[in-house]
Amino acid sequence: MEMRTQEPTPARAAGQPVLVAKGVEKHFLLAGNKLPVLRGVDLELAPAESVALLGSSGAGKSTLLHVLGLLERPSAGTVRIAGREAWGLSIQERARLRNQAIGFVFQFYHLLSELTALENVLLPAMIAHGRFAYLKRRAELRERATESLTRFGLAERLSHRPPQLSGGERQRVALARALFNDPPLLIADEPTGNLDSTTGAAVLELIFEEQRRRGLTLLLVTHDTTVAARCARTVHMHDGRVV
Repeated sequence: MEMRTQEPTPARAAGQPVLVAKGVEKHFLLAGNKLPVLRGVDLELAPAESVALLGSSGAGKSTLLHVLGLLERPSAGTVRIAGREAWGLSIQERARLRNQAIGFVFQFYHLLSELTALENVLLPAMIAHGRFAYLKRRAELRERATESLTRFGLAERLSHRPPQLSGGERQRVALARALFNDPPLLIADEPTGNLDSTTGAAVLELIFEEQRRRGLTLLLVTHDTTVAARCARTVHMHDGRVV
């Protein structure tokens, strides 16, 4: 079955950059001293572009993703997502923007173990619509989630909880969840880092297939230059800077 997606977001439809980061800095306090992690990062991602982010451990990749994904406030600089200055928004508006414009796939899945695969995929819709609006559209949304998991080869796993799934199956559930609201931007943080090579290759193929099919902007963190070569562009991080 073919998945039905929402209308394109304004950023995707108009062709404007999906993400623009300017002068992003981030420091943490350690024993009363500032520990700089990001040192003035500039980055722009175009619609439907695939970009690999390479860098050694400690270069600041994960911190940058958390800032760009609106999970961590920068110490300085600006981040525009889908044409909106994200860190100038209220907490509620920023949460709504993150829910609608960004899909995030983590190395360790971050699925809720008490929920089934189907329920995990539905979480973004529950957040986006609120309880009462979600209940009104529950049948339609469950059908879409079922179609998504079926497309990802998980038709027999809808009622399984994460502990009952393999690593590859968990990551496919996480990908279906990340894409459920049809965001223009997918951020993938070492999405195959917790998988064996064969399973990881299959998950990676699925990510690129969805990126092409949906016209997604993909920001992919990896240590593997072979994986990075599959993206249209590669940027490198070194000592908290994009070089």
